[in-house]
Amino acid sequence: MPPRTDDAAAPAATPAADRAALRTVVLADSDTRWKWGALTARRLSGAEETGAPETGTPETGAAGRPVEISGLLLRGRATPTPRQLAEVGEVGVDADRVREVTAIEFLHTVRDEQPDIVVLALVGGAVQAMLHGLAALDLPRRPVVVTGYVGVVYEKLADGLLLRHGADIVLANSRHDAARFRAVYEGVGADASSVTEAALPFLGGEPHRAEEGRDTVVFAAQPSVPASRAERTYLLRRLVEHARLHPSREVLLKLRSKPGEHTTHIEELPYQKLAERLPGGLPPNFHLVYGHMGEVLDRTDLLVTVSSTAALESLHRRIPTAILSDLGVREALGNHHFIGSGLITSWDHLDGGRRPDPDEAWVAGQGVAADGTYSAAYDTARARVAALLDAGPLPRLAPYYTPATAPGYLPGILARHHLGPDGHPLPGAATPKETGRVRGAVRETVRNAARGAYRHGVQRVAPVIRRMGEL
Repeated sequence: MPPRTDDAAAPAATPAADRAALRTVVLADSDTRWKWGALTARRLSGAEETGAPETGTPETGAAGRPVEISGLLLRGRATPTPRQLAEVGEVGVDADRVREVTAIEFLHTVRDEQPDIVVLALVGGAVQAMLHGLAALDLPRRPVVVTGYVGVVYEKLADGLLLRHGADIVLANSRHDAARFRAVYEGVGADASSVTEAALPFLGGEPHRAEEGRDTVVFAAQPSVPASRAERTYLLRRLVEHARLHPSREVLLKLRSKPGEHTTHIEELPYQKLAERLPGGLPPNFHLVYGHMGEVLDRTDLLVTVSSTAALESLHRRIPTAILSDLGVREALGNHHFIGSGLITSWDHLDGGRRPDPDEAWVAGQGVAADGTYSAAYDTARARVAALLDAGPLPRLAPYYTPATAPGYLPGILARHHLGPDGHPLPGAATPKETGRVRGAVRETVRNAARGAYRHGVQRVAPVIRRMGEL
């Protein structure tokens, strides 16, 4: 069996029921998925119900059991920077203690440290690879495995869901999603019992209250929606024109990342760059802002977006919210998800002072819980985790995709993470400890350079090539 990936001695194996602390490992591959994963881990343990611990004392879960949550970042194109981790906001895990790992290093960590719970906050293909890798470990007492989605599921529903099948719990962020998830699993003959209704774990904050003298409009930008330069420039131009039409109003463009940083989705055309080239410059009441979305919403009087999950955060706080129809209501934009919400409108209407009125039935079906029931949203999921932990040794993980059911699809997914069709590491898939400290440092330097080159290619070279192809 391969050696550990760090220098700490492996702790003795201890059954989960006999441990003093409930130990959870979160594996994430982007800034937003880290936020979702860490907050989900806290909600599943009940840690958020007990409040922040006093300095120097361990955090305690709802059942009075100490809670230990550790974070791992899966190395890849979207691995968050320290700045992005800091801007995620308070998630109950010290960002300085979060470390970057490969898929194989993660599997070695689970094998050696034997956590009680694993939260896979990853893209679908990575979830599937980790499920097969965990199954191949064949641990005498494996962890409870939880996964889900970081926001609105408006594309690749079947693909993403079947890649997540095999986890003990597949969280759905709303009643609407839970019904769709079960329908997909049952429709292919897969076990749907893992689907568990919950909610987005990062909803919260104080309800919206209008303040005298404050009038703030926030546009929540998305990295890849819309995708074209023309459409992104159009949205930016209309936002700037809105600021000029209302000089007493503060207009903010909320950005997800700085140029060169990656998020869950690739951003080829950063709004920052487009703003530099906008004719006439920017009015004094228009500003680009970064930071934690919750803090921005604290001073927001109208949230405007195409289809960002920020709309659900805004609705949860009863902030007036608008979904733009200017570029059409299309599956490619994701705003089709908001059909029936009462929120779809255009810049022309917003410029004239119109504010959408949300449909309460639609809002309730989306897990927003603006009625005050949000505190109970994770009760069912928490009870299921507790029951699995108390059930004794769990059966081997059994994803829907196997070398027999998807022989032309699964091997490629596993190979991307250096795993063979049986879930075991491919020959030559070494860890930094096996290659030595010096070689590991060199490889890290090369990786960082390669990641920078990749991002440059995505954000600079690829758009130029596409424009040339359109000539």
